[in-house]
Parts: sequence; C-alpha cells; structure tokens
Amino acid sequence: MQHDAFIGQVQQRAQLASRGEAEAATRAAMETLGERVPEQLADHVASQLPQEIGENFRRTEVFSGAGTGERFDLNEFIQRMSERSGMDEPKATYAARVVFEVLREATQGGVMDKVRDALPEQLRELVDAGSSGEMQT
Repeated sequence: MQHDAFIGQVQQRAQLASRGEAEAATRAAMETLGERVPEQLADHVASQLPQEIGENFRRTEVFSGAGTGERFDLNEFIQRMSERSGMDEPKATYAARVVFEVLREATQGGVMDKVRDALPEQLRELVDAGSSGEMQT
C-alpha cells in the first residue's frame, strides 16, 4: 500500500478533518506501538510499509537488537497516543483502532498477528477492534 493510500484510508475511516490529522494519528500510533513491541518485530513491520510510515515505527528503536519493548498498559498507550496526536483520548483511541486496521491490510505474512501476540490482552483488543468493532474497556 502506498503512503497516500494509507493516510487516505486512515482519514476516511476515522472521519478526520484533514490529511494532517490522519498523518498525526498514524505517526502517533506507529511511534507508540514501536515503543511497545520488540525491535526486531518493529523492523519487520516497518519494512512492509511505505518509508514515511515505517520510519515512524522505527523512530523509537534502541538499535541494540532487543528493542524498547516497554511494558505499559492500554491507558498508557492511549495517553501517549493522545499526547502525540493532539487528540483527546476518545478520538485518539478510535484513531489508533483505525490505524491498526489499515496496518493489518497493508502488511503480509501474518505480521500483525505477531504484533498482536507480543502485546498484553488489553492492547490486543485495541489492535483487534478495527473501525467498526467494539472494544471492552
């Protein structure tokens, strides 16, 4: 999937007012997810994405091979997503769900299943919910 198509899908599905808002949501979701998953997995995901989007995923890497793999829960994920995107927490939560849905469509080889498996249950729900699903919070 090309960069413009990815951002366009995020903007449309999340019903964001501008491409800039979609870019901010995508960047925030990728950076925050990049902090949470092991570095090698982040590299694998990023390699399947347009460079501009993949670099957001790699931005938080440690470059030691182990990755950040920080331990934080759903609330912390949403707080970081909200701060980075400039959106309130409910809007940031939905935007993250949309970004992950588009990310699943843009990657191959079950890479998003590997991402999902690297996350705790609460964050798995965020990855699985998609733009039209519901989330238990």
